[in-house]
Amino acid sequence: MTEQRLFTARDDRFHFAELGSDWWATETAWFSFYHPPRRLGGWLYTLVRPNIGTVAGGAWIWDDSAYLPWEVLYSANYSALQLPREQDLDDITLPTGVSIRVIEPCMSYALGYHDPPRLQASLRFDAVMPPEPLTATGSTFGHSHHFDQIGRVHGELVLHGESIPIDCLAMRDRTWGRRPEDRPRQAAYVTGIASATHGFLAVTNAGAERDPVAYGFLRRDGRTIRLTHGERRVERDAAHGWITRVEIRATDADGRTLLAVGEPVSRIIINRHTFIDINSLVRWHINGELGWGEDQDMWPVHRWASMRRSARAAPPERRPV
Repeated sequence: MTEQRLFTARDDRFHFAELGSDWWATETAWFSFYHPPRRLGGWLYTLVRPNIGTVAGGAWIWDDSAYLPWEVLYSANYSALQLPREQDLDDITLPTGVSIRVIEPCMSYALGYHDPPRLQASLRFDAVMPPEPLTATGSTFGHSHHFDQIGRVHGELVLHGESIPIDCLAMRDRTWGRRPEDRPRQAAYVTGIASATHGFLAVTNAGAERDPVAYGFLRRDGRTIRLTHGERRVERDAAHGWITRVEIRATDADGRTLLAVGEPVSRIIINRHTFIDINSLVRWHINGELGWGEDQDMWPVHRWASMRRSARAAPPERRPV
């Protein structure tokens, strides 16, 4: 367990000084959003490496019409643009197209994205709970400083000239620490939100038949309590390998139980250096209540490739030449 800490206005800004001189010092800011009737999901994602002066990330928008990043509605995943040193993260416009401005520290943010005529976004994130700090080093986030937070995201996308209103409950997170590109292991980051007072996060490690919960929380009746144990079970599509059903069973520190059963309705596959993230927009039944969220099914590339090779049928016999 790590010591729980409060998230303050200081943490809305970069942490370059405390990250030190490590080449792999990394800071991230992620915001998700959805339009469930259209099975549309979206991310604004920023990854900064201060000691090499780069910013990566951008924006992704997808629905059920495509899953490959070069075929979805919008995908911009920059790897090494120049980090603007004259701005801090509480009020910044990045060369990736992402902009972030703090309205109320730790709680409300104005978000933007600018890449006309393909995509423009004007969104606002208003938290419905305080940021929840990482409480376990056994998760994929390791010893990094990390916070997760549910909020209402509302505003507008202009996607290829079409105006799309956004009004949903979704997750954001913030991380800073050491993140080498060969670090990722197989894991999942699973979110489900039924209302401002009812939702969950489960971060799981990989297991043989089930994926044990390493970290997360259950928010019910407005109380956010960390998960102490639980598991993720999935069913997979034989042809593609991605999930077709996901079930989370867990218990929090107050003994409250979580049962969430989800059906993916759309997905995008994001290739991020040495791992892929098969990210699904999920329609959930959370303790019997309808909700929405995501299942980020994260695999080291070589492990995914090995799994898919073993799942394929044996090749047909070759005829003699």
